[in-house]
Amino acid sequence: MKISPEKIDEMYPNEGEDFVSMLGHSEQLEDNVLKEGNIVKIDNANVMIDIKEKKEGRMSVDEIKDSHGKLLFKEGDCILVYVSRRNGLKVSYKKAQKYKKIIDEINSLGDNYKDKVVEGVIKESNKGGYVVESSSGIEYFMPRHLSAFSKDRDNSKLYGKSIKACIVEIRHHTNSIIISRKRYLDTNVAIQKENAKKLVESGLAYEGVIKSITKFGLFVEIGAVEGLVHFTEISYKGPVNPAKAYKVGEKIQVKPIEYNEEKNRLSLSIRALFEDPWKEIKDEIKVGYVIRVVVSNLESYGAFVDLGNDVEGFLHISEMSWDKNIKQPSDCLKVGDEINVEVIEVDVDNRKLRVSLKKLQDKPFDKFVKAHKVGDILKGNVATITNFGAFVNLGNVDGLLHNEDAFWDKSKKCSDEFKVGDIIEVKIEKIDATNEKISLNRRYLIESPSEKFAKKYNIDDEISGKVIDIKDFGIFIKVDNEDIDALIKNEDLGNLSRENIKIGDAIKGALAHIDKKTNRVRLSIRRLQKKKERQELNEYNSDEKITLGDAISDAFKSSLNKQ
Repeated sequence: MKISPEKIDEMYPNEGEDFVSMLGHSEQLEDNVLKEGNIVKIDNANVMIDIKEKKEGRMSVDEIKDSHGKLLFKEGDCILVYVSRRNGLKVSYKKAQKYKKIIDEINSLGDNYKDKVVEGVIKESNKGGYVVESSSGIEYFMPRHLSAFSKDRDNSKLYGKSIKACIVEIRHHTNSIIISRKRYLDTNVAIQKENAKKLVESGLAYEGVIKSITKFGLFVEIGAVEGLVHFTEISYKGPVNPAKAYKVGEKIQVKPIEYNEEKNRLSLSIRALFEDPWKEIKDEIKVGYVIRVVVSNLESYGAFVDLGNDVEGFLHISEMSWDKNIKQPSDCLKVGDEINVEVIEVDVDNRKLRVSLKKLQDKPFDKFVKAHKVGDILKGNVATITNFGAFVNLGNVDGLLHNEDAFWDKSKKCSDEFKVGDIIEVKIEKIDATNEKISLNRRYLIESPSEKFAKKYNIDDEISGKVIDIKDFGIFIKVDNEDIDALIKNEDLGNLSRENIKIGDAIKGALAHIDKKTNRVRLSIRRLQKKKERQELNEYNSDEKITLGDAISDAFKSSLNKQ
């Protein structure tokens, strides 16, 4: 028996031939479409089936293979096939299985099928409507005007969407089941509201089934009512990834906590089934307490630790160790580790608990101070370079080497001379225990320009140079042929008038002082003048002695001659 397209138009004027084709390309309108046939031949591509008609039907060999590509039947076996007579005789084993499921479902429903709720996934669509397939493989047809979807909605975005609908018609002559999502929404919204309110008002816990999982929570069905367990309502530990902790179809205990009538939304909770552990935390855990925890999760920025009562604390990577070489939490911890930590923050209102591991370890600075003192000479690695100097790693602590303490030449900077990783020798100049800072010096470990200068010159040596700067307290000259400057104080200018001195003037002075520690050299014109005066006096005195001696000698000789 066939149902004509005209009849379909009369029954569903909005669907037309699209509805007919959606029911199986009109093949479901044929009587006796399921037949048993014998497998006559199997080759690499096709299977020939004898269905006791004038010619044999043919189908692809893939229809009788399992998921591993193994044949399910052999030549001579009798199998159930779906027969199509449009455009020649065709048979299908897979269609027969689907079609048989629909027939079995129709038989099981009987006459009491009206408004029975079914659930399935939208599999395909066209202008006529949608094919909805249940989890057991039964296909239903939902005409577009019964779908409650907007006309301009993109059908492709509906594929895979899970829906609920009511059975509104069974057509025995076509073995098809017609469903309506619109009917389900119309009849169930009022019931859903009433039942949802009752669930919340009861204050009880219920067993539900997880129907779907999203990134923001679990959709759980309690009887005919569906509610959402937001991911923040899963555990007191904090937000939980629903997909990692649960699976669709799983039965769980939930407690209805709120119903939003305007949005028709039922909120459920898993954590509400238990006492709030943060009430216990408030009274029993204080900042400074040492507690035993288990590492429950590692992230790039730190670790979450389980206190054992559905409360998690957070251990930031900066609180794991004094060792600055730790780049990620897995360098020192792994999930499942039991560790002692110190509580450094308890915020019950915002449900935050921060802990520290390194506070239970000896500070590297304290270890360093016990082992070293000011004046010690050490080797270290350049860890960081800044505009003002460099930080040198001395093990588990860093010391600061300022530019002026690194070189005798004030124009040089650490950024010009060093690179990260260089090994240099330094001297501990200062240890600031209060602020945990270490000051370093390098220039005292290398020969200063003044030390080199002292090897060539002695005090009172005559030194020449040119004026390079004039200050209120004196003048600076650049010593000729030497890489050093010298100061002549105002009181050491001698008879040289300060007002007559200008930059570039050539000046001579006597070496008055060398300070090797500060790399300073002082000259004195006054001292040089006195030195020259002494020299002249000595020479003069020397000339007088020679003249007197000669006179005495001559007189003595004359006396002898007279005798």
